Amino acid sequence: MIVAIVGRPNVGKSTLFNALAGETVSIVQDTPGVTRDRIYATGSWLDKTYTLIDTGGIEPDSGDVILSKMREQAEIAIETADVIIFLVDVKQGLQDADSKVADMLRKSGKPVVLAVNKVDSFTKQMVDVYEFYNLGIGDPVAISAVSKKGLGDLLERVFEYEKESDASDEEDDRPRIAVIGKPNTGKSSLVNRLLKEDRMIVSDIAGTTRDAIDSVVRFRDREYVFTDTAGLRRKSRIKEEIEQFSIIRAVTAVEKSDVVILMLDASEGVTEQDAKIAGIAHDRGKGVLILVNKWDLVEKDDKTIYRFTENIKKTLSFMPYAQLLFISVKTGQRVDKLFDMLDTVIQNQNLRIPTGVLNEIISEAVVMQQPPSDKGKRLKIFYATEVSVKPPTFVIFVNSKELMHFSYTRYLENKIREAFGFMGTPLRFVIRERGEKE
Repeated sequence: MIVAIVGRPNVGKSTLFNALAGETVSIVQDTPGVTRDRIYATGSWLDKTYTLIDTGGIEPDSGDVILSKMREQAEIAIETADVIIFLVDVKQGLQDADSKVADMLRKSGKPVVLAVNKVDSFTKQMVDVYEFYNLGIGDPVAISAVSKKGLGDLLERVFEYEKESDASDEEDDRPRIAVIGKPNTGKSSLVNRLLKEDRMIVSDIAGTTRDAIDSVVRFRDREYVFTDTAGLRRKSRIKEEIEQFSIIRAVTAVEKSDVVILMLDASEGVTEQDAKIAGIAHDRGKGVLILVNKWDLVEKDDKTIYRFTENIKKTLSFMPYAQLLFISVKTGQRVDKLFDMLDTVIQNQNLRIPTGVLNEIISEAVVMQQPPSDKGKRLKIFYATEVSVKPPTFVIFVNSKELMHFSYTRYLENKIREAFGFMGTPLRFVIRERGEKE
């Protein structure tokens, strides 16, 4: 779920963003409008995860160039988000600009949770909080972003809207594929080629953001929704406001997708920037297909593919499951193999392993390699079960979570992959002690 924090300047949006994200990402200063960039982060609450977008302050009528740009970007954040946290300041009281922001949010039609910030004393300041009922945007939630008070109540209200957004997503069961990568790797050319070659364009759907466009491609009587995103540049290269927002567009496209296609340029090889872009998909548990484009331009010998593959595996070592395809969008070389690989990844993302079979594999793995021990106490694995798909997620019940080292979890993952493949999709593992709630 994507959550945008909006409000006029200096109400504490960046402080709230940092409190919810659990790390200091935004620059916080006591100067209105200091949050120039749109910055995103992943937060978690209970067992739920969400993507946060921090916006620049909205000055509804400002003629100032920077403030009007910030307003424009905040509008894009509102379009992008599933739920909006509208932040106001109890100490400054209800301002005319707050009412104008509220009008803007009402027009968006998105769910809005009103949060009243800087409430240091819930008993003394509640009368001031009630003033914000006048905005007509629902019950205000009193919080203090600095001291992290009231954040649980705030997130509870935010996640009340999760079922609504899930229900709207479930109506469309077509696979969604986000095409991401650095600029000029051939993302738009790929989508254009897929749309033009022997395939019918069912429709062009305007995307949720200004330049991420959804295109429906039909192939072998199955429809796929492709989202073409703006290229991601390194932070130091990000100058224009439009480019700053391309990161959020890509994150949003990834968030709403089933499978992510990472486009690489064969003439450049794989870079650290590609690894950062791939990390967005990996962190969100998406299926991944790596397309190495412009393969026709590379001078080859009998070891070229091997060298490229090894280089990609080394740079993207955190995602060994990713599927790899060398193509040329320009000549059409191997582009037709794309859909077979996509179908495989989608199938693996939805693969469910019967609990009995899963536990047989884990029992065999334990016999082959003893679980770790510490101070005479050895890890015992009681049983495992697959609890969800997209990505496949396994809960393993053990006698002690502390004894379940990362390396042993990776060992069990490798054994499960040996048995079932799971090509193209990450696997998630949740370690629980017996007696914890399932």
